[in-house]
Amino acid sequence: MSLLAAYIVPHPPLAVPQVGRGKEAEIQATLDGYREVAARIAALAPETIVIISPHTAFFSDWIYLANGSGATGDLAQFGASDVRITLTYDEQFRTALERAAASRDIPAGTVGDEPRPLDHGMMVPLYYVDEAYPADRYQAVSVGGSTLPRETLMEFGRCISLTANALDRRCVLLVSGDLSHKLKEDGPYGLDPAGPVFEEAFERVVEEGDPSGFARLDPQMCDDAAECGLSGFIMMAGALAEERELSDRPFTSQLISHEGPFGVGYGVVAYEFEDGGAKETAGAAVGTANASGSYSEDALVNLAYRTVHSIVKDGATPEPPDLGPSEPKRSGCFVSIHMKDTDELRGCIGTIAPTCDTLAEEIIQNAVSAALRDPRFPPISAEELPRLSINVDVLFPPEPAKVAELDPRRYGVIVTQGFKRGLLLPDLEGVDTPEQQLSIACAKAGISHFGPDVELERFEVVRHI
Repeated sequence: MSLLAAYIVPHPPLAVPQVGRGKEAEIQATLDGYREVAARIAALAPETIVIISPHTAFFSDWIYLANGSGATGDLAQFGASDVRITLTYDEQFRTALERAAASRDIPAGTVGDEPRPLDHGMMVPLYYVDEAYPADRYQAVSVGGSTLPRETLMEFGRCISLTANALDRRCVLLVSGDLSHKLKEDGPYGLDPAGPVFEEAFERVVEEGDPSGFARLDPQMCDDAAECGLSGFIMMAGALAEERELSDRPFTSQLISHEGPFGVGYGVVAYEFEDGGAKETAGAAVGTANASGSYSEDALVNLAYRTVHSIVKDGATPEPPDLGPSEPKRSGCFVSIHMKDTDELRGCIGTIAPTCDTLAEEIIQNAVSAALRDPRFPPISAEELPRLSINVDVLFPPEPAKVAELDPRRYGVIVTQGFKRGLLLPDLEGVDTPEQQLSIACAKAGISHFGPDVELERFEVVRHI
């Protein structure tokens, strides 16, 4: 894939309830904006989120990329040490981005040997993203702000899109930055006439739909307004421009919220490519993501994902939901877990006929077994969770069959010899003939070979991915 969307979000620590202690209610439009963005990110299901924050590191002559395999941060400096987030870094993406920048003579890369803790510019928006799309569902790349020339920042942004395309990553860009800090006399930084002017210019650039307009704002006005997100906005403009040229896809621009009751401007903006944006409407997506922690748009796969993550991380399982009238009330099913990067099987357990009162309970039961009890593999660890892909096969009742009636793409097979029984799902890579199907199914059952004394059944499935 490639760059799917880019979002601008602010980072006031008091937006986090454990810090705001009720005061966050005064920026309700911003809180709603966070949740809107979080829901859209969850619907997009990115593999990599590139996060630009001016508080990660800000150099005049360098664009900082966080090093190491990951980092953790908390909000202890704001009195909320219990608010913690841990990110796993996409080291391959970071390395490729660094090389792309070097090829264009852009000074960018890691600094030092130790990764920096996550800063509040990342932590505050990620607090809300985590509600809908937990950090174990993606890897991250952390980027700092810079006062390098604006054309250099634009070029670096282009490198982000180029890297996402080169690695075939589903990527979202999250740009953290407050607007003017000088909007009110009684605000923490006082009032400057440039403050309201910057806020108006920000809205105008968003409404015009061309984010490169951020690079054309008057530098003195921006300095006087005391903004802190502009360099990230300009990088974002370059990334969007490059993606539009590479893919010939237009993107939309939407101002989700904009307010500044405490004297600092907070803007939430969405730039989304028309065939890569969130597939749910905003309001519906917020409800689904916040209520269930959705990992997939398919309800059955989402349930399997939540079950695996919950049982591995917390030793618990979710409550079985109502899957609605479109799904059978009861059915046998298989939950298959693969490693996303290699497609290697990591666990697969199922039931030929229903053993539970509902299909939802059947999925939960089999997802737990596939994650922890497949005798071919060790139990899945928490470290593996971000790299898993899961699908669910719902089985139709099996029927007796002859070899001539098999089709490996359409039908799975069940072979039975006395107490020995083996099953093979349909449409498996490398299984192209009925003879291959039967050979594998017999081997799984401990049957030496398929012969007249082996009963044969076939079945169809609905595969949810």
